[in-house]
Formats: sequence, structure tokens, C-alpha cells
Amino acid sequence: MNQLTKLLEAAFYSASRPLTVGELKALDPTASQGAIQAAVEELKQHYDSAEHGVELVQVAEGYQILTRAEHADAIAQARIAHRARRLSVAAMETLAIIGYRQPVSRAEIEEIRGVAADGVLRSLVERGLIDVAGRGEGLGRPLLYGTTPRFLEMLGLSDVAELPRLEELAVALRPVIDRGFAAEGRSVDDEDADEAAAEPAESERLRKPPTEEPRVEATEEDAAELDSTVVSEELGRSGE
Repeated sequence: MNQLTKLLEAAFYSASRPLTVGELKALDPTASQGAIQAAVEELKQHYDSAEHGVELVQVAEGYQILTRAEHADAIAQARIAHRARRLSVAAMETLAIIGYRQPVSRAEIEEIRGVAADGVLRSLVERGLIDVAGRGEGLGRPLLYGTTPRFLEMLGLSDVAELPRLEELAVALRPVIDRGFAAEGRSVDDEDADEAAAEPAESERLRKPPTEEPRVEATEEDAAELDSTVVSEELGRSGE
């Protein structure tokens, strides 16, 4: 293992989030991008060949050292790992809609869920899981929402294209819920998964492509609206 690879390994252990190639290159400005990629591959092979309890994986927009899946249950039962604040069922439903339909407006989300989404959207923006992706050109030029790298990091994905197909969603979400993405302060049992799987009408609506609505990219003025105070005013009344 050369010096650059050791430096990257130290950085991965020090960081609590995925590190991009650009951030890794900043560790050694003299190293080329090719050298950084080679060092990353060397580290991945090192952890794989030596059968370590951790692995280097590509997640969100970078790389991160994570516990291997076969050890996750034991660590969770021992309660020695830090747990992020849990999401409510309403937040999970809204996040799923945005993940599959993005960019999507608040009105579309409320049409699918059947309830107001203002409060949930505000919470997801504050947690950095969604962001304003632009504005529609319809009445009032509504804000359009999309997921962020933090969303990918939370699910351990490198791209939204890796999201499970809709027919697999109920099964795929089960281990995620068990690891902590359940309603805060209460458990989610098998009946919740059965109820979600028994709603083909909603699945069909999710399956349909988003309504073709002209939209424009976010401008600097739109970006300024991401200030929490302005977002709160934009979202208005509290919701689900």
C-alpha cells in the first residue's frame, strides 16, 4: 500500500460521510485524478481480499468505508452504533414519491398521498434529504422538489437509478424500516408493510410518468429561497 493509498484510508476513517474524488484530491494536490482513482481501487481490493469486517463502497457522490452487511444486525442489536433521528411514516411516503417522481411539485405529492404535505416537505428540506430542483411554469410557478446526495447516502445508493422497482418496494423497504426508518416513538409491524403492498391504485399512479409540465431551472433567486425562513413562508401552513 503506497503513501497516497494510506492517506486516503486515513481520510475515510476520519470522515462521517462519503468523500468525493475532488475532496480526496485536495489531500494531495500533486496527485492526478487517475492516481486518486487507482488508490481508491487499491483500497477496495485490500478490504475485499483480506475479508475485513468493513468495505469501501461508492455511495451518493463519493466513497465511504462501511460495515459489511452481514455484521449490521449484530451491531444494531448491541446498540453500539449512532442512530440518526428517525423519519415518520408520512416523511418516508413523501420521500418515496419524490424519489420516483422527481422533479415533483407539492400539489402532485398531495394528490398522491391525499393529505397536505407542507409540514413534511419543510422537515425533509431541513434534514437535507430534498431540495428545490427548479420551478414549474404552471399557475404560480410552483417549486419542484428533488432528492439530494444525502438521500442517496442514507439509502446507500450511488444513483437514483438504483432505487428498487415499484413492485419490489414493499419488500425492499422492510430492512430499512427495521434499521431505524420507522415512525419516531412507535414501532412499525408487518401490517404496515401489508397495507402498503395492498394499494395497487397508488402504485399505478406512481408508475405513471410525471405530468408533462414545462419547467425552468432554478435561478439564483430561487436558490436564495432555500433559507429556512423563506422556505417556511413558501410552504405556508403546517401539514401532515
